[in-house]
Formats: sequence, C-alpha cells, structure tokens
Amino acid sequence: MLIYDQAKRHFLGNFPTVLPIEQAYVHIGMFMGWMLDNELYSEMFEDEEGHQLLRFQRREVSCSLLSAMWDGYLGEDLFNEEGNAFSVYYYQSGMYRKDYQRTLAENLPSFYHVEDSWDNFEKMSEVITSRYEEWKKAGKTVNIDTSEPIEA
Repeated sequence: MLIYDQAKRHFLGNFPTVLPIEQAYVHIGMFMGWMLDNELYSEMFEDEEGHQLLRFQRREVSCSLLSAMWDGYLGEDLFNEEGNAFSVYYYQSGMYRKDYQRTLAENLPSFYHVEDSWDNFEKMSEVITSRYEEWKKAGKTVNIDTSEPIEA
C-alpha cells in the first residue's frame, strides 16, 4: 500500500521543539481537505468518516484535526483512482511541499510554523486547484506501481 505521508515521520524527525506536535498535521490536513472538497476520496473514506467529511465541508473541523482523525496518515486507501493518480503526481513527487513552502511558509522559521487557518487553506487550495487543472489539461495519469507519469 502506498503511503504518501505520515505526521509521525515529521514530529519524530527534524521537528522544531518549540511547536506543538499538532503542527506536523497541518500540511497533511490541507492536502487531505482539498481532496475531500474536490470529491477525490475513496468509498472507504466516505463509509468510515462520512460524518467527519460533512463536518469538514461545513468548516467545523480544521485541517489539522482532519489529519489527526487519521493519525496523520495520508495513503492510497483514502482516495479514489483519480485522487491517487493526482497524489502520486503532485504530493509524492514533492511538488506539493514546494508549493506549500512557497505559498505559506516562505517567511516563517520553518515549514511547520504555518497556521492552521481557513485563510491559509484557501490560499493553498487555489494553488492545488491550479496544479490539478494543469495536470488534467496535460492528460497525465500515473501508474501507481511505478510512480512514473504516463500519457493518458
């Protein structure tokens, strides 16, 4: 099973000790939130967390809380086929991290200092949407077994 990210990899690694551990969930939650808002989640996710999906869409659950509900886990079983193809292309390739750094963390002490706010989520959502539209326009898909882009 493909795992794109896990919060524990961050807070057990080079994580600023001055920050609460919840900050390791923010970047994962923002990506997960965008995926939910764009209906790229799996049936399993909907079956397991349908009520939390609704709460997120109503903005009752923040991005870090959304991620924490899954223990900071971001993996292929959470997304549908198109969601996984995009996740491999964008998240796993490192483009998401670069966009997140450039969009939200450029003037902060670290990647982990980004505030979990709806304003920041909206900024990042615009960037992800743009990348998604570029990816769709290019007709790219990704073979999950090899993680290599292939023409559709």
